[in-house]
Amino acid sequence: MTSIVIPAHNEARVIGRLLDSLLAEPAQPAQPSGSSESAGDETDIVVVCNGCTDDTARIAAERGPRVRVVEIPVPSKHAALRAGDEHARGFPRLYVDADVVIGESDVRALTAPLDDGTSGILATAPERRIPLAGCAWRVRAYYQVWQRLPAVREGLFGRGVIAVSRAGHGRIATLPPLMADDLAASLAFAPEERLVVGAARVVVHPPRTWPDLLRRRVRAAVSTAQVERQQRPPEASARTGKADLLNVLRREPRLFLGVVVFVAAAVIARRKAEKAVRAQDFGTWLRDESSRQN
Repeated sequence: MTSIVIPAHNEARVIGRLLDSLLAEPAQPAQPSGSSESAGDETDIVVVCNGCTDDTARIAAERGPRVRVVEIPVPSKHAALRAGDEHARGFPRLYVDADVVIGESDVRALTAPLDDGTSGILATAPERRIPLAGCAWRVRAYYQVWQRLPAVREGLFGRGVIAVSRAGHGRIATLPPLMADDLAASLAFAPEERLVVGAARVVVHPPRTWPDLLRRRVRAAVSTAQVERQQRPPEASARTGKADLLNVLRREPRLFLGVVVFVAAAVIARRKAEKAVRAQDFGTWLRDESSRQN
């Protein structure tokens, strides 16, 4: 049985669209005894409402018996993930952010490489689709460059979805509470142990305005610094270097303005993040509300 854990803190505006997408296709029945897939293909969905003060729990519960709702009082994603693990029933296991959109067929594509235990793949993630219509031009320019960076294309982070086998779960279950939990999870696996599945897609809603983008990049800068302090080996990183940007320009000179915007966002975010990093303030979330607009 595949389990999906969805941590949700005040996600009433978006939890419905994710669950509707997951439930749009009928659940696959459990395989009969003796079949080639002994664990069955049914999907177990657990929404962990952590410290919610809105209608997240009610909206999730209204989606019917395939969705189980767990409520905890503390507004902590890390605590929500651990609570989800306590209630989830099977493997492979997916951790899905409430503000993305992914379907049941994509879930099956993600779990396929994890099922047989012989591929050596411990963790998977889907390809991103980032709808940029309606975003400010600088946001569009930024993401045109960001999506082409090697670490972004190859890492499991920044997708809002990660699937792990039982063995892969053992790798990430002991990670400390970190803002960039998806980056830490991605870096916990060697390149040959993780896979971006081309047959799976997730819709990741971007920030819509330049200030919203900067807020998200400040959070990313702070959380990356935290991961680099905690994670070993120390050379494991997802930072973008000058060579990466130069390679983008060599391949596509038309993206020159996008590279300028990307560098400007990185410099501003790094400067704004320095104060929080010096103070070791890794708890201020700087949530982007614009990506949660319907």
